[in-house]
Amino acid sequence: MNWITNYVRPKINSFLGRREMPENLWIKDPETGEMVFHKELEENQWVIPSSGYHMKISAKERLKAFLDDGAYDLLENPRVAVDPLKFRDEKRYTDRLKDYRAKTSLDDAVLNATGSIEGLPIVATVQDFAFMGGSLGMAAGEAIVKGFEKAIELKRPLVLFSASGGARMQEGILSLMQLARTTVAVDRLKEAGLPYIVVLTNPTTGGVTASYAMLGDIHIAEPGAVIGFAGARVIEQTIREKLPEGFQRSEYLMEHGMVDMVVSRLELKETIARLLKIMLKEKVVPVEPAETEVIPALEPVETAEARQDA
Repeated sequence: MNWITNYVRPKINSFLGRREMPENLWIKDPETGEMVFHKELEENQWVIPSSGYHMKISAKERLKAFLDDGAYDLLENPRVAVDPLKFRDEKRYTDRLKDYRAKTSLDDAVLNATGSIEGLPIVATVQDFAFMGGSLGMAAGEAIVKGFEKAIELKRPLVLFSASGGARMQEGILSLMQLARTTVAVDRLKEAGLPYIVVLTNPTTGGVTASYAMLGDIHIAEPGAVIGFAGARVIEQTIREKLPEGFQRSEYLMEHGMVDMVVSRLELKETIARLLKIMLKEKVVPVEPAETEVIPALEPVETAEARQDA
C-alpha cells in the first residue's frame, strides 16, 4: 500500500499534469453556491459579480476601496482600560482580545481615517465585524467619539460604516454607556453644521442600531444587509407570529421608510460624494443629456383656402 501511495500515485499525477491547488483560490457564493475566482472577487470589492451578493469586507479594505486612490491617514485610537470588569467566560477577556488582535492586526473593532472622495475631504469611521463581531465596547466607543471630534476639528463631513452585533457583553454596563456617549458626539457634529452619513452594512444590530447608526442625516444600506435591534427569532418568540419574508433586510426596511436608499458597494463612493456636495452646497456637475439631432422646422404649406383669402 505504501508503494502505491508513495510511488505510483505521484507518478500518475505527474504524468497527467495535476497540480496542488491553493484552498482559497475559489470562493463559494453563499446564495447560489456558484464558485467565484478569488482574485476576481477581490477586484470587485467582494461583491459576487453574477448575484450581487455583498460579502463581508475588512475595515482597511473598505477604506482602500472607498477613498480616492486608496490613500488615507489612520487616526490613532485613544487608550482605554483593558478588562475593567475582570471578565471570564470560556476564557479570560484579555486572552480573547489578544487572539482577535493577532487575527485582525487591529487594536479594536473601529478604525478612523482622513481622506477624500472625488476630491472632497472627509473623515471615515469603519467598524470591522471580524473583531469580536464589531461589538461596541469602551475602546470602540472612544474611537467613534474621536472620529466625530476630528471631523468637527477639521470641519469635514463624517461617513460611518456600521457593522456590529451590538454591545460587548464582556464590558457590561460600561459597554452600554457608549450608546449615550456616541449619541452626544453625533449631536455635536450636527451643531457644527456638518453632514453625517451612515452606511449600514451586514449586519448592523443591537445597541449600535439603537444609537449612532440610526442618527445620520442620510441612511444608506448595502443590498441584503441585516439591520435591526433584536434578532428575528427573538421577535417571533415574543410576539408569537411569523415575520414577513425579508424582514430586517435592507430592501424591506427601505420600503417601510427606515433607510433612505439601498446602494451597491460598487456605487457607494459616487453616490455619497454627490450627496455630500449637495449638502455642503458645493458645485455639482450636472449629467449632460445625450446629444440629439436637431430637425429644422418645416415651412408652412400654402393651401388653396389661404390663396383665395389673399
